[in-house]
Amino acid sequence: MPVADGTFRTATISVLVDNESGVLARVIGLFSGRGYNIDSLTVAPVDDDRGRSRINVVTSGTEMVIEQIKAQLARLVPVHKVADLTKLGPHVAREMALVKVVAQGESRVESLRIAEAFRARVVDTNIGSFVFELTGAAEKIDAFIELMRPLGLAEVSRTGIAAIARGAVTI
Repeated sequence: MPVADGTFRTATISVLVDNESGVLARVIGLFSGRGYNIDSLTVAPVDDDRGRSRINVVTSGTEMVIEQIKAQLARLVPVHKVADLTKLGPHVAREMALVKVVAQGESRVESLRIAEAFRARVVDTNIGSFVFELTGAAEKIDAFIELMRPLGLAEVSRTGIAAIARGAVTI
């Protein structure tokens, strides 16, 4: 779905690289050296012998900037493949968050009720706080965090987006 020149869009870019020292620094250096923003970044090995890793980067810019980012990433060594999952077609994108809520009384009960509605799991609890684990689309996590804010939101730790193309499409 093309976006008109000059309008911004968000892109989830997946990069398959050799799993070796310095690769992530080169990718980040490309973004920082050209003033591109990274909204989310994840990296992990993707094969049994840990020879390759997938880097998922969520960024935004004009169509021209996104194409420039992809071209510059593809020229980096040791990059094997670069794909803009948002343009490639349907894809699955998920994030995990740990959300700490410090609450007493009714706020504590309400935070548990909301967590149940969002299918968040309690992974730690004590007399004054909960740590919830929540997985899903970034928008779902954002909504959960906003609902926890008035109930005693204390800390949030998010993984960043993990994404993969749907169907038989691979990168």
